[in-house]
Amino acid sequence: MTVISPISDSDFNRLFEIEQQAHLVPWSKGTLLNNQGERYLNLKLSVENQIVAFAICQKVLDEATLFNIAVAPEFQGKGYGKKLLESLIQQLQQQNVLTLWLEVRESNQTARQLYDKLGFNEVTLRKNYYPTPTGERENAVVMALYL
Repeated sequence: MTVISPISDSDFNRLFEIEQQAHLVPWSKGTLLNNQGERYLNLKLSVENQIVAFAICQKVLDEATLFNIAVAPEFQGKGYGKKLLESLIQQLQQQNVLTLWLEVRESNQTARQLYDKLGFNEVTLRKNYYPTPTGERENAVVMALYL
């Protein structure tokens, strides 16, 4: 059984584990902790009471930005990221958010295909935005979903 619910303080060790496993250049635990509060809609997806995915989303007026979404590698490819993102979008619509923004690595074809399926549009390219493990930089594709 899958359950989507708000992130709580006791979740951060597991979220940090997922972050370390799922991202090329992961956030620090401090960055995860700093992206919380009343201006955020942060959700986790649990399967059989185990957190397997999370989303960090900041709301400002009628816009929101998805800062981070991660699925534990052993649970990727099973539709959990899509399910989590669909729930986030639905909750943002209920809160009168009009646009959801995100940035994605140009090379992350799996994520870009998901965002395309959900109706996001490519808006622009941010050159040399993301760091890579080798110290180089990678472009970010800026995408928007008009709710």
